[in-house]
Amino acid sequence: MASGQMTAAAFLVAELRRARIRHGWSQEELAKAVNYSPSMVSAVELGQQPPTPKYLELCDKALDTGGLYGRMLTDLVALDKAQVWLRGWRAILEEAQALRWFEPLRVPGLLQTEPYARAVFAADDSLTRAEREDRLADRMASQGVLCQEDPPRVVSVLDESALRRRVGGRKVMFDQTQHLIRHASDHPSARLHVVPLSAEEYPGLNGPFILATLRDGADVAYLGGQIGGRELDQQSDLSTLQRIWEATLGAALPTQESMELLKEIAESWS
Repeated sequence: MASGQMTAAAFLVAELRRARIRHGWSQEELAKAVNYSPSMVSAVELGQQPPTPKYLELCDKALDTGGLYGRMLTDLVALDKAQVWLRGWRAILEEAQALRWFEPLRVPGLLQTEPYARAVFAADDSLTRAEREDRLADRMASQGVLCQEDPPRVVSVLDESALRRRVGGRKVMFDQTQHLIRHASDHPSARLHVVPLSAEEYPGLNGPFILATLRDGADVAYLGGQIGGRELDQQSDLSTLQRIWEATLGAALPTQESMELLKEIAESWS
């Protein structure tokens, strides 16, 4: 959803949930009827996972809708594709010319090693083994944008606490910090900054966010959260996040000092 307006995809999901409730079923009962996990039903209804044509086909059959939701996906949700920021994080990533990414809690997804990302998903007990593997594969595939012929410019700012918190064990953290050092050194289009623990309170600590400039020059933002993410394109929202970005970048160490701190942190995990 963007601009506080409901997209066709969000409308489909909301109506699907209403249909389940009218049928008198819990999420667990619908999951059993369509042979999917309850966590998948929950993820679809929360907007964390887009419903696939097969999933909607089974829901239409179980809820006896005459194929309504399959037709909505085919004929209505396609309208969302006119606006890239209504199509989720992956669509934004594929269209991005530049990214400004702040993470106070974890390493940004684009910069995660596979063992680190695996440990992140393993910590989520709501996911099945298959769902964890799917999300891991998607995250690793998304990193391909950094290796394409014309990659987006990426400026990442991390809070030092994200690098001090152990995720997946000491070796995982050592390899992850070394990976960040290599990334910043090997990619001319990448810059990496760290906000040190010595910094005082700063606006970015309110939560992670990404500012993206698309190839057509449009600016959009993506906010992370416990229950999915949210895209924003209103100028007032973007202006607020840009001010927060500038304040956060101002609290961070310069590039060279950030690299020195990263090397120190890597050594602490060795």
